[in-house]
Amino acid sequence: MTETPPAPEPAPEPASPGFSLRRLLPLAVLAAGLIAFFALGLDRYATLDTLRDNRQALTLWVADHLLLAALLYVAAYIAIVAFSLPAALVTTLTGGFLFGTVLGGLLTVVGATIGATAIFLAAKTALGDVLRAKAGPGLRKLEQGFGKNAFSYMLVLRLVPLFPFFLVNLAPAFLDVPLRTYAAATFIGIIPGTFVYASLGNGLGAVFDAGRDPDLGLFFEPQIIGPVLALAVLAMVPVVYKRFTGASQA
Repeated sequence: MTETPPAPEPAPEPASPGFSLRRLLPLAVLAAGLIAFFALGLDRYATLDTLRDNRQALTLWVADHLLLAALLYVAAYIAIVAFSLPAALVTTLTGGFLFGTVLGGLLTVVGATIGATAIFLAAKTALGDVLRAKAGPGLRKLEQGFGKNAFSYMLVLRLVPLFPFFLVNLAPAFLDVPLRTYAAATFIGIIPGTFVYASLGNGLGAVFDAGRDPDLGLFFEPQIIGPVLALAVLAMVPVVYKRFTGASQA
């Protein structure tokens, strides 16, 4: 008589991720940078008045050290976005003023994309897995819906400033948006608005000479926001198509 082999023990369930100092370190560093920005009073220098008062020295230095100036500008923009510092608009205008519309806009898009990706990864590492593990059915349903059309949704959020930039940097980290999708949609989606403000910055010299302030509401003029909204509508076409074909096949 052969003995019946013992039944295999069930595999232990994987432990759900929890909070730890190591996981929170990247986000803590970014938060510390934001606090230090205000504690050191650096926000007083992130103004157009600072640019106006130092424009001649900055212009001459950039002309003599173009490559170094471009690298420093990109590095500064990465830090501004990653640390969520309230200086992005002024810096974008400064980029257009110092480097021109095309180069200034391109440097800004690169810096902003890298900075946004940095804070996305920090938030995803620190809190993304934990929140998803503890999420209720409502958040999971939202995550599934967002994930099916992540690129289109991200592109719309980048094209049209419906929400603050830093919030759009963080939210996808909690909805399990793939890194490649997030970075690509960010890069493409911020191009129109960035180049509008870089162009505005390119003309700051004449504005300063006339003793006026730049029209920061230019982006919302009908001739500017109209094409941007049209691009946002085009970005949503795949979403509408999927829903329409899915409903017709049900």
